[in-house]
Amino acid sequence: MQSTANYLWLISDLLGQGATANVYRGRHKKTGDLYAVKVFNNLSFLRPLDVQMREFEVLKKLNHKNIVKLFAVEEESNTRHKVLVMEYCPCGSLYTVLEESSNAYGLPEDEFLIVLQDVVAGMNHLREYGIVHRDIKPGNIMRVIGEDGRSVYKLTDFGAARELEDDEQFVSLYGTEEYLHPDMYERAVLRKDHQKKYGATVDLWSIGVTFFHAATGSLPFRPFEGPRRNKEVMYKIITEKPSGTVSGQQKFENGKIEWSTEMPVSCNLSKGLQSLLTPVLANILEADQEKCWGFDQFFAETSDILHRTVVFVFSLQQATLHHIYIHGYNTAALFQDLLSRRSSIPIHNQELLYEGRRLLLEPNRQAQTFPRTSRDNPIMLLSRESVATVGLIFEDRESPNSFHLYSTVSDLNGSNTLFFFSLSLSLSLSLSELMKEDYSEIVNKKSEISNSLVPMEQTVQDIKTKFMSGGLLTDSWTQQVGTHPEDRNVERIKVLLDSITAIYHQFKKDKAERRLPYNEEQIHKFDKQKLVFHASKARSLFTDECAMKYRLFISKSEEWMRSVCPPCCDVINQCLCQLQEQLPGKVLPLASSGIVKPQAYLSQNTLVEMTLGMKKLKEEMEGVVKELAENNHFLERNVVWFDISVSPAPFPLLLYV
Repeated sequence: MQSTANYLWLISDLLGQGATANVYRGRHKKTGDLYAVKVFNNLSFLRPLDVQMREFEVLKKLNHKNIVKLFAVEEESNTRHKVLVMEYCPCGSLYTVLEESSNAYGLPEDEFLIVLQDVVAGMNHLREYGIVHRDIKPGNIMRVIGEDGRSVYKLTDFGAARELEDDEQFVSLYGTEEYLHPDMYERAVLRKDHQKKYGATVDLWSIGVTFFHAATGSLPFRPFEGPRRNKEVMYKIITEKPSGTVSGQQKFENGKIEWSTEMPVSCNLSKGLQSLLTPVLANILEADQEKCWGFDQFFAETSDILHRTVVFVFSLQQATLHHIYIHGYNTAALFQDLLSRRSSIPIHNQELLYEGRRLLLEPNRQAQTFPRTSRDNPIMLLSRESVATVGLIFEDRESPNSFHLYSTVSDLNGSNTLFFFSLSLSLSLSLSELMKEDYSEIVNKKSEISNSLVPMEQTVQDIKTKFMSGGLLTDSWTQQVGTHPEDRNVERIKVLLDSITAIYHQFKKDKAERRLPYNEEQIHKFDKQKLVFHASKARSLFTDECAMKYRLFISKSEEWMRSVCPPCCDVINQCLCQLQEQLPGKVLPLASSGIVKPQAYLSQNTLVEMTLGMKKLKEEMEGVVKELAENNHFLERNVVWFDISVSPAPFPLLLYV
C-alpha cells in the first residue's frame, strides 16, 4: 500500500505502465471515490526539471470533457515524489475496445462517430492553448460511460505534451513508433541523424493512423511480418505513400507495396461515411509537412462530417442499406443525386416509399423536413428498371479472420408484398387527394369514372391474390427460391469462436509472463495447434457453407425479382393510366413516369360519386395496410448476423515457440 496525504493505492492494482510512470487505481481516503494515480519511476527523474514539470503545467491549463481531468498533484508519503491524481476511466482505453473480438474489423459506425467527435473536440481544446500532444494513439484515448449510457472518449497521458504554436517547431523525440510521423520515425526508430524539425502537424499524422485503426481494426501501414519486425520496409511505406492513398500493405516477403485509396472491404463503416472520411485521412497522412493539412482545415472538414444527418435508404432490389450523409439545409435534389451515386440507380428511375406509402420529394425540399429514418425504419428505394442484387460485399481471406454476413432478404415474399401494396396504396392516396380538392365540373364524366373503378378494383385484387398464401407469385417464389436455408452453422461458428477467444486470452496472460515454465510452455504449444484447427474449421464453415448458401440465395432471389417486378409494375401503371384516361387533364404520379401535366378540376358532386365508387377498394387497401403495419420494418428485423471475429493478427506478438 502506498499513499499521499489524501489518496492511497495498492501496488498490485496497476492500470497501466509506461516508460516513465505507472498508473494505479487509487481511492480518496475520506470519500472512497476512485481515481487514477500516476506515479513516476526513477527514469523519469533523469529528465530535465522543466520537462518533468511540463505535464503538471499542461494539465493545469486544460479543462474539457474530452480530456482526462487532473484533480490534484501530491507527494508520495515515503519518497516525497510527486504523483498526479486524475480522473478514473473504468472502461479502459480505445485500444482495449479495439482488442475486443467483435471489433476486430473496426468499430461500429455509431461508436466510430463518437470517437471522431470526442477526439476532434479534445484536440481542438489543445490547439486553443497551443499544446501539441506528441503521443496520440488508441492507448492514450480513455473511455468512460456517460450519464446517457453512451461512450465518452478522453485524451490522456500528457507526459510528452508541450506548448507549441502552429508556426513553431521542436526537435525532441516522443511517441509510439506505429503512430509516429515519418520524419520522427526516421530518427527515433531507425536512428538516422538529420536536421529536420517537427511542427504541431505531427499530431495530425498520429490522429490519421488512430482513426484508420479505429475504423478498420488494423494499422494503415503494414510491412510483411509487422512494423516492429520490418522497420526498414515500414519506413519505406510511410515515406513513399502516394498522395490520396490511405493505406499500404506488403502481403508477402520482399513483395511489392499494395496501396489503397479506400477502406478495406471488411470495414464496418458505411460507404456513405467512408466517402467523407477517406479524403480527410489521405490529407493528414502526408509525409511532406507542407502538403499536409493544417489544423484549421482538419477541424473544418471533420466538423462538416459531424454536422451531417444520416438518411437511411434500403434498396430493396439490391438488398443493400445505404447511409446518405447530408446537411439539413441540403435539398431533395442533392439527396437523390447522392443516392444515385451510392446505388447507381438514376434519379428518374428512383421510386421512394416510406412506411408503406409513396414518398414524393419536391426538388427544393430541405432534408431537415424528410421523414425520420433509422436502420429499422428506412426509406425504401425501388428501381423502375431491373438492377442487379448486390447484397453484402465480403471477401474470403487466406488466413482465418473476421467475417460478417447477413441475409437481408430472409423472406423476400414479404418484402414484395409491401412493395406492391405500397404502390397500390399510392394509387388510393392519389385518389383521396383528388377527392379533397375543389374541382370544376366535368359532369359528363361521372358514369365513365364509376365504370372504370370496376376493372381497377379487380386488378388490385388480382395483385393481392397473387401475393397471398398459395398465390401464383408466392408459389413461384417457393419453387424457385424457397427460404433462406436453416442450419446450425451460426451456432457451430460461435462455439469455435468461444474456444478461439479463450485461447487468445490465455496467450495474453502468457505474454505478460515473458518467460514460461516448461509445463506451461508445452500447454502453450498445444494451444497453438488447437487455435489453428479451430480457426481453419470456422473459416471452412463460413466459406463452404454460409457464403455459398448466401450467394445462391441472392442469385435466385434476383432472378425472381427480375421476372416479377416489371409485369407487376406494369399492372399498377395500367390502373393509373385507366384513371387518367377518364380524367384527361389530371395526371396521377405514375410509377414509371416523372412527368407532371396541367391539372383539371372536378365538381363537388363528382367527388361524392368518386367517394362511393372507390369506397370498397379503399377499405380493402386500408385493411391490407393495417395488416402490414406490424411488419413494416421487416427488412432490418430479419437481419441475421454471422459474426466470427478474431482480434487482428495476435500471433506474432503472443506465440512462444
